[in-house]
Order: sequence, then structure tokens, then C-alpha cells
Amino acid sequence: MGTVPGSVPGTVPGSVPGSVPICRLCRLCRWTWWTADNKVSQADRDKWNARYREGAYAARTHPSALLAEWLPKLEFRETHPRAIDVGCGTGRNAIYLARRGWQVDAVDVSEVALDQLSETANAESLPITCIQADLEDAAHRPADLFTADRYDLAVMARYTNLPLIDKLKGALKAGGYLIVEEHLVTEADVVGPRSPQFRVAPGALRDTVAGLDIVAYREGIVNDPDGRCAALAQLVARKP
Repeated sequence: MGTVPGSVPGTVPGSVPGSVPICRLCRLCRWTWWTADNKVSQADRDKWNARYREGAYAARTHPSALLAEWLPKLEFRETHPRAIDVGCGTGRNAIYLARRGWQVDAVDVSEVALDQLSETANAESLPITCIQADLEDAAHRPADLFTADRYDLAVMARYTNLPLIDKLKGALKAGGYLIVEEHLVTEADVVGPRSPQFRVAPGALRDTVAGLDIVAYREGIVNDPDGRCAALAQLVARKP
């Protein structure tokens, strides 16, 4: 079973003594929960909870095509490798990895999405640890979330937060891999956010991974497995 760094079985890491865990469903998942004195952004949580309650992305159960393409090509030293999936949503990539023997820490702001993920994890006895955290604000996430040299693989798919990549680089073990897929600024009619605030400029993703060895990098229009077109910057990189 995966556990959050520094957690104690039966407790919620990062919680205030005496607080009550909110994870109602899962045996495998442990959640980080912030009380009123140190809380996750309420607006962000409400926005994403509403979307997932309404069934947003419910049909998107396939993993990222980039992850599915590259995972079989990469070599890992560990017999039971560990991955982190940030901005995981309902966990399509976390589930894909766990079904292939990975221990996965899955991080998202929405407890509704994590509820859905934990149901799948429990039904299939998958080693997924669910962590609720506001990834936009360092003050609102567990201090030990990005422990140095912890992960063999870090995945960030279509969650735009380039400053977070420095944290992911530090959390990778030597020889570990980073797989990132971001919506790209474009004039084309594609899926994804309308605002350029939630897209990356050409070259911006590549520029964030200084110190890593770039295995693959591409930008452009791609066809998703569900037939829709997306403008993406896609990166696979290795930590020396």
C-alpha cells in the first residue's frame, strides 16, 4: 500500500491533532486535509468539485497517449517503482500505472474526483494513495509532498503549473523520468481551456527542465484517443 511521506498508518498526514479524516471510502488511500487555519483554496475546490459532480471528463478513462506510448520504452531500476501523478483528476493515469504494478501518489484539489478514484482503487485493490492538496500555493500543500529523490516517475498531464516542475525534478530519483503534457497556446479550434492563462507558450515547457536530459519533446496538434484534436506541448525527460 502506498502512503504519504511521513504518514502514520491510521492517520491523515498534515492534519491538525484531533481533526477527522474525510476519506470515507478507501482502504488504500490516505488524504491530506487542511482545516480552517490552513485550508485549500475554497474557490478552486468548489469549482472542480462542481465539474466532477456534473460528470466532467467521465468519458475520458484512457490514459494520456504520451504516457501509454513512452512507459514501455523506459527503463526503471526499482522492482516496485513509485510514481506521482499531479493534477490527477479522477486518476486515469494513476490507474493505468497502478494496473501495471506501480505504487502511485495521486494529487488533486478535488475530493469529489478523489472519491471517484478511490472507488476504482478499492474495487481493484490498486496501490494508489490519494492526496488532496492545492498545488497552486506552497502554503496549502503538505511540506513533505515533494520529498527529494522519492519517485521513479512524475506525471503532469494537462495541468498548467510550470513552476511546479522544479519541485517534481527534485522529487525524482537519479535515473527517474518526468512525463509532462500541457495545452499549447494556439489559434486552432481544439479542446481545452480557452484562456491562454491555462496554456503554455511555444518552448516554455522545454525551458523549465534545465538539468534534465530530454528524451523526447514535441509541440503541435495531436488527435486524442477519443477523436478530438488538442494543441499540446509534450515532454519526456530523465534525471541524470
